Amino acid sequence: MADRVHRVGQFLPWHRRFLKLFEVALQDECGYQVLAYCLCSFYDWSPDIDNGGPLAKFPIFDAVYGFGGNGLDIPNYAGQFGNLSALASAGWVAPGAGGGCIVDGPFAAYNLSVGPGTSSTNHCLQRAFNDNIRQFLSSSMIKDVLRQTTYEAFRIELEGAPVTETMRLHDGGHNLVGGEIADHYSSPGDPVFYLHHAFVDKLWWDWVGLDFASRIDQISGRTAVVPPYTNVTLDFELDTMVVPVVAIREVMDIRNPLLCYTYG
Repeated sequence: MADRVHRVGQFLPWHRRFLKLFEVALQDECGYQVLAYCLCSFYDWSPDIDNGGPLAKFPIFDAVYGFGGNGLDIPNYAGQFGNLSALASAGWVAPGAGGGCIVDGPFAAYNLSVGPGTSSTNHCLQRAFNDNIRQFLSSSMIKDVLRQTTYEAFRIELEGAPVTETMRLHDGGHNLVGGEIADHYSSPGDPVFYLHHAFVDKLWWDWVGLDFASRIDQISGRTAVVPPYTNVTLDFELDTMVVPVVAIREVMDIRNPLLCYTYG
């Protein structure tokens, strides 16, 4: 689904639906009934970014209470698809460290079967921290995205490159952690993906709340990256390939019975 849900109008509602399905799976298949309290967990990067400490010291990556830290350092690691070296040579962003299997925390022995890319290969969870990307996740970036006045401008400013000239909050988070989560196709293999995308979803809900009456039904953008495509409407159906489709209008308000969550 990756190529059908990025750089398009359904980017935000599709990922909102995806997050809810993950929460339901945790409840029904893994027994985490505490999530039935309808509070969606997110991770706001900006306080730790603004504090100036290194990414490896962020609480979310604590080996005991968090999600574990960076991957084993691979000299000259160039990303899952060699893309980091291209970015560095273009003078856009310098590579970070890591790239190999994470070595501590609860997912140190975690086995993934999807990726890299669209392949199906058993492999470890990789991370490649890059402190050079932290600028795209600061509190000032949040202020910038929230001051947008239309859904289309907000979505583009939130989602980021290649539509924008540099990264933004969405792609900045993926590439800040790097490794698996920076893989366009298999990024959900890193559990941090869900906390990051819940943060993206929260920003959308916060933006709607700034002018709820006019924004709760705002949706726009093309339905595909390449022709043929039409304009997204509230009737556009969100296909996840695993459950029956729902229309975008059914996920616009997170408090409705289908979604039933809020942000604290």
